[in-house]
Amino acid sequence: MSNLIVGIIGAGAMGSGIAQVAAQAGWNVILIDQSQEALEKSADQLAKVCHRLIEKDRLTAQTSKAMQERILRSTNLSLLAPCSMVIEAIIENIDVKQTVFSSVENVVSTECILATNTSSLSVTGLASKLEHPERLLGLHFFNPAPLMQLVEVIPAMQTDLDLVKRCTAWMTAWGKVPVLAKDTPGFIVNRLARPFYGEALRIVEEELATPAQVDAAMKGVGFRMGPFELMDLIGNDVNYAVTVSVFEAFYYDPRYRPSLIQKKYVEAGWLGRKTGRGYYRYEAGLAPSPITEATEDLHWIHQRIVAMLINEAADALSLRIASAQDLELAMTRGVNYPKGLLAWANEWGIPAVLDQLQTLHHRYGEDRYRPAPMLRDLAENKLQFDLGAS
Repeated sequence: MSNLIVGIIGAGAMGSGIAQVAAQAGWNVILIDQSQEALEKSADQLAKVCHRLIEKDRLTAQTSKAMQERILRSTNLSLLAPCSMVIEAIIENIDVKQTVFSSVENVVSTECILATNTSSLSVTGLASKLEHPERLLGLHFFNPAPLMQLVEVIPAMQTDLDLVKRCTAWMTAWGKVPVLAKDTPGFIVNRLARPFYGEALRIVEEELATPAQVDAAMKGVGFRMGPFELMDLIGNDVNYAVTVSVFEAFYYDPRYRPSLIQKKYVEAGWLGRKTGRGYYRYEAGLAPSPITEATEDLHWIHQRIVAMLINEAADALSLRIASAQDLELAMTRGVNYPKGLLAWANEWGIPAVLDQLQTLHHRYGEDRYRPAPMLRDLAENKLQFDLGAS
């Protein structure tokens, strides 16, 4: 067992999930929330999870008891004093997060690492208000944290890079797959995945296909869920908010423009499974019948969407947002893509991907479809993406 202690602020689904991951890895956990009710709910939910795992013979009763006992829950922030690391997992509001971190700095030692689980805010901006900004970095877990393998590790401009190495090692010890991402809007996953939703919405907006046809086309090439199924699962309000955040952070680059269709669904309250209606109707919270609407050749749908995804990955690589290996890991382990986007480009053929993008660019005349310079360079020189070990 580890003698290290991690503090987690926020006892919602994400914070509670991170607490479970740390406790399973042998760390002692101090879970802080201003709501006693939220803390009690967190404890009850973990007990239920452990009970199910015991029933499935995936956890022993003794291990379950020890894991749950490693988590101390409190509303008292001062209990974080002995922590080696504190992770905040609260509302996506930069002012609230900065206020919390300022309070934490007054409690913990100068050696304590501070981490934010933000999915969309600037880590550099969050660090800027700290007395010791070099101690803060991003650790972006994916929901549900106990099941999703990926963790994006995002250093701020001010971050001491030795802490990045330490946190990466800790995440590996926790059983996670850490990837290093530059502090830019959307980091890796939320940036690269935008066309999966955005281009699907554009196709439906033009009435070129129905949501069911788009979903069938994407599942036909190995995606576990189609974009409309997935938006209904995530919630149209959540997905739309992330899209708006990325769009604004990129100074309104048309590649990330939100969809008017999705905006109208949010306004109508058709948010997906949680409201009983989204792009599909749901009976008693259950998913609709399996999609079987792909009765015609819809290969152009997945070619259009995958080409846009590859273009985003190529652009991220050229801007050094992450290494080729980490870009691939992020999409296969973070959002369960059937293959890495760069590997997909190599398999499809760089010239074919470029031709697809140029066709779209010529048809629409929109900067949204501009091919990444790296794709042009690779095609011109008859090269592929180098996916070898870094």
